Amino acid sequence: MAKDTRALETLYSVADAARMLGGVSKFTIYAWMSRGLLERTRVGGRVMVRESSLLKLLDQGSQQEAARRKKGVSNASK
Repeated sequence: MAKDTRALETLYSVADAARMLGGVSKFTIYAWMSRGLLERTRVGGRVMVRESSLLKLLDQGSQQEAARRKKGVSNASK
């Protein structure tokens, strides 16, 4: 029987997640959850954010920024 390692993952409150993402508002976090950019996890009545979801969002943002920079560099060289 395989263990669910997600049960051991760190969870952050919406306010903590907002601070970790550079001080965005809690409303932005909720909007990103609604759009599917962040995974919502409920613990009792609280909405929490998994650490892996935060890291995934940061990684996606880094990849998009790198693509923008690369595109800008290639356009500037023409």
